Amino acid sequence: MAGRVERVLNAVLAGEETDPLNIGAAELLAEPGPVAEVIEAALVQAGPGLTGQWRLTQPFRRSNVSDELVNALVSPNPLTRAAAAQLCGALRLTESVLWIEDMLRDKNPKVRDSAVRALGRMGGRRAVESLMTSIDMIAMHRLAITLAQAATDMDIELLMRQPASEKAAVVTVLACGLRHDHLRVPPLLGIAHNSRWPKAVRLAACLSLGMIGGKGAADLGALADLDPDADIKNAATRARLRLERSAQPESA
Repeated sequence: MAGRVERVLNAVLAGEETDPLNIGAAELLAEPGPVAEVIEAALVQAGPGLTGQWRLTQPFRRSNVSDELVNALVSPNPLTRAAAAQLCGALRLTESVLWIEDMLRDKNPKVRDSAVRALGRMGGRRAVESLMTSIDMIAMHRLAITLAQAATDMDIELLMRQPASEKAAVVTVLACGLRHDHLRVPPLLGIAHNSRWPKAVRLAACLSLGMIGGKGAADLGALADLDPDADIKNAATRARLRLERSAQPESA
């Protein structure tokens, strides 16, 4: 099934005229993982922007498969709901975001996990808002990973400027590290040094600076030596050592 979808998407990428997708939603739902991977790979190949995404989703829309996948999000079968979330996320069907957000409260853990992953694949402002609205329903590490995948630079900047809670700030700061976001090094250093930020956020900033690598070891050195909080000093020391190791190949 994934091979058939791949052939259709390759034809779209090559600029060839394609007929409506001759594959039913039930067939796609039977192999959600491999099909989702093929769709994601095609979207990456199409490049950023909505034009490529629109072209690749047209065969699914013309065949009404996208509508059937959205409808499957409310199936009484939890496996179908989970599969539908995977595919709607891979296709970036923004009309499914609210339904997938509701699935974050599903009684079935597989459905909840698929919903989180789907929002990460979906990306964009609406997906990010759904994730942050449901922040207390998602494990911290899972939310940070998913936010790193879903958020744009603008989303991250807004979340850092106006965090809704301490947990939201921690998750956003960790997402910066997971994204290896070098543009966020200065504000992360500011957070790490600023005792007015909650301790958990400062610790997350130290961890993220270590993940990002590059410059900043000297700034963390003062924190490691002088901060009165032993936990902050230890976190800054670990981050500084990691930064120093990452900088060695550059100076060699």
